[in-house]
Order: sequence, then C-alpha cells, then structure tokens
Amino acid sequence: MLVSRRYLPSMPSLLALEAVDRLGSASAAAEELNLTQGAVSRQLQVLEGQLGVALFIREKHRLRLTQGARDYCREVRRMLQGIGQATLTLRANPGGGALNLAILPAFGMHWLAPRLARFAGQHPEVTVNLSTRLKPFAFETTQFDAAIHYGRQDWPGVEYLPLMQEEMLAVAAPALVAATLPRAEDVLTLPLLQLESRTGDWGRWLAHHGLPGLRPPAMLFDQFATMMQGAIHGLGAALMPTFLIERDLEAGRLVPIFGGPIASAGSYHLVWPKESPARAPLVSFRTWLTGEINP
Repeated sequence: MLVSRRYLPSMPSLLALEAVDRLGSASAAAEELNLTQGAVSRQLQVLEGQLGVALFIREKHRLRLTQGARDYCREVRRMLQGIGQATLTLRANPGGGALNLAILPAFGMHWLAPRLARFAGQHPEVTVNLSTRLKPFAFETTQFDAAIHYGRQDWPGVEYLPLMQEEMLAVAAPALVAATLPRAEDVLTLPLLQLESRTGDWGRWLAHHGLPGLRPPAMLFDQFATMMQGAIHGLGAALMPTFLIERDLEAGRLVPIFGGPIASAGSYHLVWPKESPARAPLVSFRTWLTGEINP
C-alpha cells in the first residue's frame, strides 16, 4: 500500500532539489534541467510548501540546504536512481521477466556464461541482466534479485542454493618451473601470487601438505583473470581453481608444480533475499540451476 499522496511531492520539484544539492546552485541546476533559474526557484518553493518544512538557509544570493534537507535528498536520489533502473529494465524487456543477477567475474565467465544459452532456450520470457559484484551487499539497497556468492554460508538474510565446491591447484608457467617440485616447501623459493580476498590460500595449501603455521608473502591481485595471466607469463606460482585453468593445462601454458587439487575453504552458491517474495524469473532460474548441478 502506498503512503498518502500528500507525502508524495511532485517529480519536477524533487528533480530540482536533487540537482541543486548535487550541483551546488540553482543556476547550475537550471542549466542541467533546461529551465530558467526562476523556474527552479519556484519548484523549490512549491516543494517547501508541499512538505511544510524549510529546506534551505538563504544567505544573500546563495541557497544552502539544511542538514535535514541533505538527508532527505540522499534518499530521494536513491529512489530516483531506482526509478531510472526500473525504466531501463522495462525498455530492455517490455514483456516483463527480467532477472538482475550479481556475479563473480571468473565464475560468471567460465562456469555460468557457457550454460546461460540453455537457460535462454528454455525460458525465452526471462531476460538475465548480469553485473559484477566482488563482495556481499544489502539486497534492499540494490536492484538485484540474486547473486553468486563464494565462501561459507555467512551472508546474512539470504537463502542458499549450493552450486559447486571449488578445488585449487598449484600451477606455474613451464618456463618458471621446468619440473614438478620434489617437496611442497620448495614453493617458498618461488615468487607467489594470490588474491587479495584470499590471502590465506597458500598457508592452507602448505598446511595440507604437512607444513602448518606458514603465511608466505605474495603479489596480490583483485581477480583471478589477471592473476592467471600473471602466472602464464612467469610472474610466479599461483593457486588457481581447476575449472578456470582446464584449457591452459591442456595447452601447456600452465603446469602443476606439486601435488593434486585440494578443496578450497569455500564453495559457490546462488543467494537471494530471504524475506522478499519470489518472482517468477528467479524461481525459473533457481529450478534451471538445480537441474544443471544435478543432471
């Protein structure tokens, strides 16, 4: 149920307020909105009348928003952005059925993207919009219906569909490591690469091979794609998910340096907000994904 219409100011007045707050003056707002400065001032006066609250401190020829008005404008801006995003979604799929999915870049590109054509064939009524997010976020402040999450089941307020347990393999370019290392501790003689979000991976790998308590330094990367290229070009040894490097192992661009794959500390999940009603596109996507992981 909508709030009373008396609490819903006119759109031109809200646009004028947002522009003045963002640009710092009525004249700059007028130029952006293609209005006269007088028209912008009248819209602001109308808004104050509608709200019954003073929004500005008037100092000679300058307007300054009150602290309350700045807080109000921040919420208004968020709502306007939501309306804009909803319009883009409608234009992209006028028949309805858009699914906004936040993905992790490596998993999205190498595991999900090759499968999405099958989903599109089975559900032509659903348009999947993909955007990259590297960390958990608050669903209520975004337009996302669901997200791909790596880690444990530690994202608050969501439901989980487990997708895949990740395995990691220690690899390097053949020019850096010509033959398999005789001992696990020999990796400490090599330059090492690791993700900045997984700085404990080499320590866990060494502990798996009987060398606990070590946390070797390593060059940091923010994504697997750039770390993999660094490993291929001889920058150092890397722990890489096996599903990402299958072709590079087959082509000989990367070689295992010691031992086989080991289980990662986390898994991949599809997550969605627990309290939100399930939209039909998300239900279709979850059902399809369940079939993909349990054929």
